[in-house]
Amino acid sequence: MFVKNSFLIKGSFLRYFSSSSSSSSSVLKIGDVLRQRRTFSDEDVSEYSKVSHDVNPLHFDSESARAAGFEDRLVHGLLVASLFPRIISSHFPGAIYVSQSLHFRSPIYIGDETVGEVEAISIKQSKKRYIAKLSTKCFKNGGLLVIDGEAMAILPTLAMEQVNAYAGTELH
Repeated sequence: MFVKNSFLIKGSFLRYFSSSSSSSSSVLKIGDVLRQRRTFSDEDVSEYSKVSHDVNPLHFDSESARAAGFEDRLVHGLLVASLFPRIISSHFPGAIYVSQSLHFRSPIYIGDETVGEVEAISIKQSKKRYIAKLSTKCFKNGGLLVIDGEAMAILPTLAMEQVNAYAGTELH
């Protein structure tokens, strides 16, 4: 199994290919999985709230979150789900995100290590583009499923771009 690690701002991408072909083959196939690891911070939640205008106290007040039955303050579910289009667009520049279904299974708290996963479950060619149906999942702290769903994206190509590290981050 071919594994590629690279780090991006506040996260790392892990690319897993189901095929055992040479590393020169970077073409998306059914069963291929792309992953990104990220830990959401107070600043992430605050910035997302400014853009979304979601000021629910469950995201900002530990006492309110505990009174509602949670361990502590929550990360916005759609902020966590934003891992999916980021994974797709980083490997397929120019991709068009068409749809996304989401099921929120368990909360994510500030500081939880989160892994977003996108798996190709069907690919159809349409003219010079490709329509990809993708299984989308997020896990926290080593494997607990917190979000799952499906996405559809129109890809300009099946050739996957290498994920480049931004300035100020380390490449491993």
